[in-house]
Amino acid sequence: MSADSRIATITARIVERSKPYRESYLARVRSAASKRVTRSVLGCGNLAHGFAVCSPSEKLALSGDEVLNLGIITSYNDMLSAHQPFENYPALIRQAAHDVGGVAQVAGGVPAMCDGVTQGQPGMELSLFSRDLIAMAAGVGLSHNMFDSTVYLGVCDKIVPGLMIAAMTFGHLPAVFIPAGPMTTGLPNDEKSRVRQLFAEGKVGRDELLEAESKSYHGPGTCTFYGTANSNQMLMEIMGFHLPGASFINPGTPLRDALTREATKRALAITALGNEYTPAGEMIDERSIVNGVVGLHATGGSTNHTMHLVAMARSAGIALTWQDISELSDIIPLLARVYPNGLADVNHFHAAGGMGYLISQLLKHGLLHDDVRTVFGQGLDAYAIDVKLGANGTVARRTRAGTQPRSEGAFDRRTSLPAFRWPEDADRQSRQGRHQDFGRQAGAPRHRGAGQDLP
Repeated sequence: MSADSRIATITARIVERSKPYRESYLARVRSAASKRVTRSVLGCGNLAHGFAVCSPSEKLALSGDEVLNLGIITSYNDMLSAHQPFENYPALIRQAAHDVGGVAQVAGGVPAMCDGVTQGQPGMELSLFSRDLIAMAAGVGLSHNMFDSTVYLGVCDKIVPGLMIAAMTFGHLPAVFIPAGPMTTGLPNDEKSRVRQLFAEGKVGRDELLEAESKSYHGPGTCTFYGTANSNQMLMEIMGFHLPGASFINPGTPLRDALTREATKRALAITALGNEYTPAGEMIDERSIVNGVVGLHATGGSTNHTMHLVAMARSAGIALTWQDISELSDIIPLLARVYPNGLADVNHFHAAGGMGYLISQLLKHGLLHDDVRTVFGQGLDAYAIDVKLGANGTVARRTRAGTQPRSEGAFDRRTSLPAFRWPEDADRQSRQGRHQDFGRQAGAPRHRGAGQDLP
């Protein structure tokens, strides 16, 4: 189904505005792609440094240009719960690459800070600056010209935007983003809010408050509320950087590991040496960026992305503006209320159908561009799926083709997705709160979708 005419008009305007920047950007990408990776012409000393710690068989393979080498950019540290699972990813990725005749090396690490830790502290002043530092650090790691493709391990607020800026800077290389997934659900959000209120009233002490917070943020994985970190994961999937269904699978599960292995093999399948060459800078275009904004509105995502998406787009030569974001918000209904917009967390969102259901409904009503390239291939309809663990520990997907919208009614608290009806004409579209309104209190409902009657 083609995109709604209003979305197509906004996209066309972005294309026209971006032409001088996009043409220059694509020229740089194509120039870099034409030179390819040429390890065989590196000086012997250069190449010896590049694979010094590799096994003898890997050294032999990397001494030429026919064996693929995958560069890993990781944001691992073990203080951030969202990034701690990445500790074991390089070993998993190396083995998956080896299984298909490739090699994988950690090209570099980037810093990762948590606003949840630094809020109210001097370190918070570094938070936004860290995004561009992350982009530069990833660029340093990829500057050695040793890699045919890349995978990016990142989750939290400034990390994913910084990594995408790096991926666009090295846009001649394929780029697959691999998430860690959310931690399992802990203390229910209404109970956490109750304890916070009691503490504010002086009815419980610090020990009780810390106990409640620790039961909420309790293990490896992303915090389960729908803030910037989980908005990042939604964006990477709806823009085609993740494999279908990858965003919200819990860490340490067989399916999470299977998705990581599959992402590795896919990253090696879309290089310039194969038949499906998918350079990241060519893959992402104005339609992909608009899809990201649509996803942000449809899920009530983090308004921090009114900053990040503009920068992420510009790194690909695309001139996205706040006016574009605002006008899209007038068209797109809210399809999910995830904490702090409701009581349900991202695990409930995923259990209710998650990204597959969301994408299927937006596509069904022409609110996304389907004619886009992704790391999985051509078209976003491949993302309208449910993902499960299949035979022999592989990934199995079931299509959501033909899924019908929910009928009008009250909020379904078992599944977290609100019931909704789709408007029959433009005049009945919900005019959602504009992202220009930055003054709302944290936790206040951000948008309402079409036909919703929510508490």
